[in-house]
Amino acid sequence: MGHPKFGRCDGISRRDCLRVGSLSALGLTLADRFRRPAFASGGTGGRAKSCILLWLDGGPSHLETFDLKPMAPAEVRGPFRPIATSVSGMQLCELLPETAKLAGKLAIIRSMTSPLGEHGLANHYLLTGYHPSPVLRYPSYGSVLSHTRPGRSILPPYVAIPESLGAGAGFLGSECEPFVAGGDPAKPDFRVRDLDFFPEVDAARLGRRREYLEAFDQVQAGLETAAPDADSEFDRAYRLVTSGQAKRAFDLSLEPEAVRARYGPRTFGQSCLLARRLVEAGVPFVSVSHTGWDTHEGLELSLKSGYSGAKIGVGLIPTFDLGFSALLSDLSERGLLDETLVIAMGEFGRTPKINTRGGRDHWPRVFSVVLAGGGVPGGQVIGASDRMGESPLDNPVTPNDLAHTLYTLLGVDPDRELQTADGRPVPVNQGGRLIRELT
Repeated sequence: MGHPKFGRCDGISRRDCLRVGSLSALGLTLADRFRRPAFASGGTGGRAKSCILLWLDGGPSHLETFDLKPMAPAEVRGPFRPIATSVSGMQLCELLPETAKLAGKLAIIRSMTSPLGEHGLANHYLLTGYHPSPVLRYPSYGSVLSHTRPGRSILPPYVAIPESLGAGAGFLGSECEPFVAGGDPAKPDFRVRDLDFFPEVDAARLGRRREYLEAFDQVQAGLETAAPDADSEFDRAYRLVTSGQAKRAFDLSLEPEAVRARYGPRTFGQSCLLARRLVEAGVPFVSVSHTGWDTHEGLELSLKSGYSGAKIGVGLIPTFDLGFSALLSDLSERGLLDETLVIAMGEFGRTPKINTRGGRDHWPRVFSVVLAGGGVPGGQVIGASDRMGESPLDNPVTPNDLAHTLYTLLGVDPDRELQTADGRPVPVNQGGRLIRELT
């Protein structure tokens, strides 16, 4: 979902336009003009200071990752076998050997359930904890955290790598949309968009524009009944673009080659590394999008090999295994895992039976979500699916329940009320229950 478009009907004044022009010189998008510092209130003292959401876009198959059914018929159990993990009795897919070593840090929910099997609707439900509504767009986790908790640094409170997810800020407005990194962190020439000046605009020229805007506001203040704001949106953008701290946080070239190699050479792994750098620098919420999990056909090729003739599997699951395990290990070694909640999930699972094209179709009735860090007790499996991986067998968990629990872990009161643009109160979470095993 892209940034909303703004026109004159949205109330942009001449003064606003001048600011927009100045921000454009910074290399920022129009929506970023409205980004203001977030204000903290109503925190519940959650153990997690930050969150990294690994979004497996398209719907990863639970039957090929975290909930294999080796005793089921061949058309159900699929092409991969389970392997033992560091936790007795917990098994994972053979393509997750590095993750299996870290099972003691994992809490696997095997009984997630949703009625929504269409990508857009399911994305919204999983990323907000709210059933989609035609009359109100609900905010995603990162946007709520951006609204309720300030960043611990000059960096934005919500960063999306490399692109934003399906659900955005909703009724909280553009100021709570994520700062989108863009580009490909795995490429040697990777640069974060909107962190550089436009061509022919250097720091000195930008400083003159800032002085001009300040002088303009001093004159305008005498003509307005209300004093102008403190140009916080311009100042924030100015500090971000001119900040050495921000540039360093996004600069993967500062990482030792051994560390970069640990995460693997592909986009997902390097995105995970960038996410670690950002939470280390004080960003409260970072999302990493890993696309391609909509495996309606050629499931084995997509999930394992990656391409025909591959001698070493570079498909979706090996790529995830390398990046995910490196992220957890790196956070743990740096003393950051206890205060960083890591979540890996997609919008739904896949059908119990493999179809005639060698793939699996959408299946929201039961699927898996994995959590680690942030005070979550590891080494456990929560709930179970039935013998065919078709329905929850016990302890069904809804996206509402997951949202209630995530907000609690992150110190956001699930009962807190947010305000829509027209003043309507909307609770952060409605109808969800706390998943006790995760707290």
